[in-house]
Amino acid sequence: MPETPPIDSRPYRRGGGIALINKKGLVFVGQRLDSAEPAWQMPQGGIDKGEEPRAAALRELHEEIGTDKAEIVAETQGWLRYDLPPDIAATMWKGKYRGQEQKWYLMAFTGTDRDINIKTKHPEFSTWKWLPFHELPQVIVGFKREIYVKVVAAFQAKVDQLAKR
Repeated sequence: MPETPPIDSRPYRRGGGIALINKKGLVFVGQRLDSAEPAWQMPQGGIDKGEEPRAAALRELHEEIGTDKAEIVAETQGWLRYDLPPDIAATMWKGKYRGQEQKWYLMAFTGTDRDINIKTKHPEFSTWKWLPFHELPQVIVGFKREIYVKVVAAFQAKVDQLAKR
């Protein structure tokens, strides 16, 4: 059986993340289904081979919260990374990756709460809520906190503009 390479020598898994903002300027967060402790996050997921990051983000939005009623307003300049804790890295994604490298998209939600359905084919969330955007880093699981701080910094001005519409 081949030995697993050290965590810090493994690549990052490419993914996309979505900051979905409603008409009140609040952001969608879901409580992870696979966590007993509070572990809120925004929709996010991997990019399939040959898929463009924007297309992946729109696909993930539909797969995770059952809606495609959103318009892309902005995206992060570059890719943002987070490392998984060693115990999670050993099992998640078959231990192939050290964490994720993500392109984040700010999306304006064009639907209503009734358009959101977290009981999807492969559910990821047990419940969901709208939250003030600046509060994101306080509710996120610790190992993702730094990336959420960067997402808030990148998009806060645009979120404020959306809330004034």
